[in-house]
Amino acid sequence: MSGRTLFIANRGEIAVRINRAAKSLGMTVVQGHSEADADMLAVRMADRSVEIGPPHATKSYLDIGRVVEAAKSAGADAVHPGYGFLSENAGFAEAVEAAGMIFVGPSAETIARMGDKAKARETAEAAGVPTAPGSDGRIETAEAALVAARAIGFPLMIKAAAGGGGRGIRVAENEDDLKRLVPQAKAEAEAAFGDGGLYLERMITQARHVEVQILGDGKSAVHLFERECSLQRRRQKVWEEAPARCLTQATRDRMCEVSVRLAEAVEYRGAGTLEFLYEPDRDAFYFMEMNTRIQVEHPVTEMITGVDLVAEMIRIAFGQPLRFAQADIGFSGHAVEVRVNAEDPASNFMPFPGVAQKLVVPDGVRFDTMLYEGYAIPPFYDSLVGKLIVHGASREEALQKLREALSGLEIEGLKTTLPLHRALAGDPDVKADNTTTKFLEAWLETHAIKAA
Repeated sequence: MSGRTLFIANRGEIAVRINRAAKSLGMTVVQGHSEADADMLAVRMADRSVEIGPPHATKSYLDIGRVVEAAKSAGADAVHPGYGFLSENAGFAEAVEAAGMIFVGPSAETIARMGDKAKARETAEAAGVPTAPGSDGRIETAEAALVAARAIGFPLMIKAAAGGGGRGIRVAENEDDLKRLVPQAKAEAEAAFGDGGLYLERMITQARHVEVQILGDGKSAVHLFERECSLQRRRQKVWEEAPARCLTQATRDRMCEVSVRLAEAVEYRGAGTLEFLYEPDRDAFYFMEMNTRIQVEHPVTEMITGVDLVAEMIRIAFGQPLRFAQADIGFSGHAVEVRVNAEDPASNFMPFPGVAQKLVVPDGVRFDTMLYEGYAIPPFYDSLVGKLIVHGASREEALQKLREALSGLEIEGLKTTLPLHRALAGDPDVKADNTTTKFLEAWLETHAIKAA
């Protein structure tokens, strides 16, 4: 990629991560940024930077016209969307390519097809991927929801057909709940994604959240095994591991096999993730959705496989075929990632933008972060400031390294979620791998987290 220019249409730690991957390939990096992000670490690292708008994301990072014009004026050959913002916006991918640049990700057609959760479910079923009992396509009205719910049974989940990140989701225990919650979910989905369409899915009450990382070049695809992301708060992941130790080898093989099958069915290009709910009691898994972008938790997969996912997706975007066959990819050891947010867990996780007065990162651990000493976090965006990642020969060794790393990581001037992770890393159930997607919410009701 030497001599090529990459425009980064994102911010924070993922912009830093993309910057490093692009420079490892010999590329020139241009960082797009809002007025509020003029002094962020990714801007300091980039070869050049371009302001794309005022602080509010809708007028900067989410404004397709502004972003495309900034990238084009900077002479970019390609645009990397990172995650969030416009990363799963088919219109953005089309606009980038219409302007003569390369979109680092799947085709607009694939994004549109898999970004609509109802269509993605239909596509998964056609490819032979197991799905939980649910509605037949999109639900647009409360009356249609009631008809579908009676066929599916309660409890069930009401989900936004578009978007992700836990938005637009409600759980209905009965018909009265359904009538009350469908309008709420529809309104939230409309506000978050500009699409109020919904679909229904049977609630898996004792589930673990497992996802498979794939890479494709538009013709063939491979998997890079799986991750577990069951520790969640308000359906937002806070802790991830790879591999998922709850799976048997036979189940791992089946899950990875159907993931590749689906990726090839949609001619997937780049890095993507298929998310599943796993029922240990039944040893059964069900397709949830496909994320057509790089994931926040991709580092744990990189740590166990040795594959730089961001660099690979850039290579693929420039037309290079997959550099390895499935037989070439293995994994070793165990990796754990915890998300460090500028939030106060002792005050119901209230966001805490401020100035990072001191930053000490222990030797020998990976900390993907947007922070540097003296950096003032703007109050306009997501609270994620970094991800602490460790790797060990076993899960037990990885957890011990995590405890040591959490003890040594210092971020002064901010309240962060580090106290939560220190408590979880020492919890007997977490150490015993005895968790589900409901574990953390229940745990927080009985454990007081002290401020850092």
